[in-house]
Order: sequence, then structure tokens, then C-alpha cells
Amino acid sequence: MSRVYRTTSPRRPVRLAAIAGTAVLAAALSACGGGGSSSDGSKSDLKADKKTEISVNLTGKQAKAGEPVKVTLADGRLQTVTVTDTKGGRLDGKVSADGKTWTSDRSAAPGTSYSVDAKDDKGGSAKADFATAAPDKVNKVSMVPGKDTTVGIGQPVSIVFDHPVKNRAEVEKHLKVTTSDNTEGSWGWMEDYSGKDRVDWRPKDYWKPGTKVTLEADLNGVDSGTAGGWFVKDYKTNFTIGRNQLAKADLESHRLKLYRDGQLVKDIPMSAGTPGGDKASWKGKTVLMAKEGTINMNSETVGLGSAYNKMVDYSMRLTWSGMYAHAAPWNNAYFGSANKSSGCIGMSDADAKFVYDWVQVGDPFEITGDDAKGTQALNNGYGEWNLTYDAWKAKSALAGNNGAPSN
Repeated sequence: MSRVYRTTSPRRPVRLAAIAGTAVLAAALSACGGGGSSSDGSKSDLKADKKTEISVNLTGKQAKAGEPVKVTLADGRLQTVTVTDTKGGRLDGKVSADGKTWTSDRSAAPGTSYSVDAKDDKGGSAKADFATAAPDKVNKVSMVPGKDTTVGIGQPVSIVFDHPVKNRAEVEKHLKVTTSDNTEGSWGWMEDYSGKDRVDWRPKDYWKPGTKVTLEADLNGVDSGTAGGWFVKDYKTNFTIGRNQLAKADLESHRLKLYRDGQLVKDIPMSAGTPGGDKASWKGKTVLMAKEGTINMNSETVGLGSAYNKMVDYSMRLTWSGMYAHAAPWNNAYFGSANKSSGCIGMSDADAKFVYDWVQVGDPFEITGDDAKGTQALNNGYGEWNLTYDAWKAKSALAGNNGAPSN
């Protein structure tokens, strides 16, 4: 540990002494307006020039990231400590009850330069600087919903990570969902359809319309774990829950019914996936992922050979594996009577346009019937509504401590 000593006289030279120990940085606090001192080093002068010292646990240009910053005072009481980085960020923290130490609430991030400004109860102050080593790998995230969007009552919060997350519990501790009405919910981990790690936050029940939601991912300085790298920034998004509406598709009656505020809006004849094989539809509670409009659908991209390759209007994505609700005029003979599509929910052009204009991203599509090939997988879009709330909570890395609202 190094200690820097400064007297109250601005003309006296600073003396630097190397002292063995584990602390890596020290600076002296010099009280303003202190007593004078003589140059002969008399006993009375030394007593008047008693110095107060601080030490900081991080120093140099290659300090270890991922640890809180700790400032320790040798004598007296710390009044305030300010730790800022060159990007304008700040590490908040708390002074201990005895006034001897200050510890930051968050850890120092990798590849970042910091300045420490400490003040004691006598009016003294000291400054120190250090920088953390650059990370070997940086982890980044993609978040849904996007900022300032309005989504349906079934939309979960979803975070996909660029690299593996082994320290899931530590990462989850730094994720905070705040709602305007104290909505209860939980995080749950899974492997995304893309193969990447993913964590979603789902309410216990469908959202209430008008709920305002904020996600804060305070990940700067958090280690993902083996092969994952460090997070080097914080993330934040906010969105609002829109109208209370959902779609119910019955594979047995071949009908798609639209509901708003619990009232039936429209009853539409449809034709879903052909039962008995890969062309059957998925059943379960899914969520409208995107309104993609007119797109090219090619059966070869979803493992169905050369069954079709055409432009399709009013396309509404329900799964990553390629299940949509869309216009399918070529299947007109089967609307309301039989399931003869290649897995999607098909309707007439007019009905598909009505649905497309009516739905919002995040609206639930509840699909029932024995003609399905199974229940939609958890990660094939947003399949978490097919789990009970208790089963969903069990997927949290902090299971057993997540029943309360994340607010």
C-alpha cells in the first residue's frame, strides 16, 4: 500500500512512503485552515500537523473490475465520497456507521477510468484516480419490447444475451422491472430459439391495460461467467400496456374469435394446419410477435420441402418456427370446415385485413383443439403462458425469493 502525506502548509513538499500491505492506493486529507508549522520540525509543529489518511482498494491502470470501490479513513469520520468515471457515470455508495469506510453499491466496470473525491468531517479532502483492466470479452443484450412502445396484455419482457450467462443469479439481481400498479411477476431463464441464453419477465396473469412498465438492467460491471464476458453498460426500456384484447382459435370448430374487454368483436371462419404430421398447427397460449405485412413464405425454410413458395398478405408472426395468422385465399374452400394449411391460421383477404388492423403486438392468441401437433415450446416465440405461474417462477435463478412484485 502507498500512502501520500500532505501537511496543511501548501509550500511543504509532499512525501511518498511505500508501506507493505494489501491496500493499493492512499492519499492524505489536509484540513482547511489548519494551524501553521515551522520548518525545523519541532515537536509542537508535528502535533499541529497531524495528518489524516485514506486508502482505496483499487489503484493503478489495471485494477481488477467487478469489485466494489472501498475507501477507508485512518482517523476521524468520512463525510462524503464521490466516485465518477470519464463517461459521466457515478458510483453511489454508503459510509459505514463508524464513519471509517465508504463502499460503493455497485462494482467497478472493466475498461473504465475512475476519480475518487473524499471529504472528512474536519473539512479535509483528497483525490485519487485509478483505471480498471479492459475486458477480454464484452457481453451485450437485445431487449423486447422496445422503448416507448405500446403492446398487448400478453407481452413479456424479454432479454437475449450475445454470449453465455453462467452467473445467472448475479445477473438477475441487476434486473429490475417497475410497474405503475405493482404487477406481480417473475423472471425465468431459458435457451432462446436462436440457441442463445435468454431471460423473460412474465406477470402472474395477463397485464392490466394502461400499466406503465420500466425495465432497468444495471449490468455495467457484472461478469457473465465463463465464456460470457463482462457487461460494460446499463440498459433501460419502457413501454405501456394497450387495449385488453385477445384472439381465440379453435382447431375443432375452425373459427377465430376476437375479443376486446371480454366482449366478442368478430367471429371468423379459418383453416389451420393439416393434422397428423409436421403441417399441423401448434396449440397453446402464444403471443403475437410481429405484424410483418406482405412477406415471402417458402416451405423449405421451415423444413417442409417444396410445398409452397409465395407472397402472403397480412402476415402476423406467432412463433419463430414459422407459424403465422395470415390471408390464404387459395384455401377458401376449407374456411370454417377443415384444417388444410401447412401449419398457419389462414383466412380470407378481407378477414385477414380486419384481424391485422385490429391486433397489436403482444396480444395473446389462445389456440385449442386436438388437431394440433403439440403445445408451443417455451422458447418458440413467447410460450411462457403455457406454464403455471409456480412452474414459471421455478425458472428464476433466484427461485424461492421471487414471489413478490419486482418493483
